[in-house]
Parts: sequence; C-alpha cells; structure tokens
Amino acid sequence: MDNAEMKRGIVIKDDWPGYSLELFTYPEHYHEDIESVYIPHGVIMDRVERLARYVMDDFEDNFMVLCVLKGGYKFCSDLVEFIKVLGRNSNKYLETRVEFIRLKSYLNDQSTEELHIIGSRDLSFLRGKSVLIVEAIVDTGKTMKALLQHVETFEPKMVKVAGLLVKRLPNMAENLTDYVGFEIPNHFVVGYALDYNEYFRDLNHICVISETGKMKYKV
Repeated sequence: MDNAEMKRGIVIKDDWPGYSLELFTYPEHYHEDIESVYIPHGVIMDRVERLARYVMDDFEDNFMVLCVLKGGYKFCSDLVEFIKVLGRNSNKYLETRVEFIRLKSYLNDQSTEELHIIGSRDLSFLRGKSVLIVEAIVDTGKTMKALLQHVETFEPKMVKVAGLLVKRLPNMAENLTDYVGFEIPNHFVVGYALDYNEYFRDLNHICVISETGKMKYKV
C-alpha cells in the first residue's frame, strides 16, 4: 500500500456492527440513545496522530488551519496538538494558526441542499497562505465543495482538506479530502463532537445513534 492509499483512510465494512456498549464507559444519560460504539476513542486518537504525520510531510512552511465548527473542534484540537508534538520531536517545526468557520447543513439526520456560513464570511486572512481545512465528516461533498469554492476566492497559496470521517455513498465525495481518518458506511454517527441537534458532543467515542435517540432529540 502506497502513501496515497494510506491517506485515504481506514475502511470500515458495511456489515461492521460496532462494539457492545458494555465494553466501554460513556455518559449514562445516553444509555438508550446509542446502539453501539462504532469507533473507540483510543482508535480515533491513534489515527489522528497518523494524519498529523502526513500533514507534517506535505506542508513545507507555516500554515493556517481552518476548523469547521462545531463538529470539527475536537478533531482539530487533537490534530494540531499532535502536529505540535511531532514538530518538537523533530527538526521540522510547523507553526500553525487556527481560525474557525461555522457551517450548518443538517436538519435532524438529513443533509440539506443549502450551505449556511454562520458568522463572518470574510476569510481574507487566508490570502497567500497554505491552508488546511479540518472537517469532522464529509458525505456527498456538497458542503465541502461550496466551502472550497468560497475559500479559493480569497486566493490562498495551497489548500488541503483533512476529514476524520468520509461516508461511503453512491455519490460520495471523491478527491475532495486529502487526509481521511475513516471511510464509513452511510450510518448517522455521533460523538467526538459530532452531534444530533446539538446532543452527543460530550461522547468521547464515535457511536451509532439509535432510533430512540433520534426520536428523543428530534426538532
């Protein structure tokens, strides 16, 4: 397997049921709201550390990290921390400046057609900079395509995308994500800052939400 393939992510098969909830600790108030632990926190952290190494290899100078809120904040924080640690332990230290953009494209468990940028749309600070966009999950790619088009209008030097999760769909986002943590089936997952109507961000593991959970927190 070459380096490019390894950057494409760990592939989780369609029939993977996840781990029993009995094997892990999680907030007790979600007991009936999740079906399984899909990706344990420790596995997430190991993969994020590996993605940090790929980023270190590919970026030659200091760069801007554009964190997509709210779901990307834990992934971004851990990725940047691993980049710092790797830099301190090598002769290549990349200074990272983190900026934030908040997007909204989901209602309940369905992706909507429209991309909403909440807050300032002015990203002029990206001009002439190398940029790493950090997003928690990429599915059809509509949101990411719209964001990339918006970012490109500010004339950055280079843009790469790190996605913790990429969903395997018939119309999945091909070639939008340079660094992938995990390629997953089309399940609605929560935890590690991924939410369902603002709930479940406090889960450390990535879990599959149950039908009970969907109904309880539906808006």
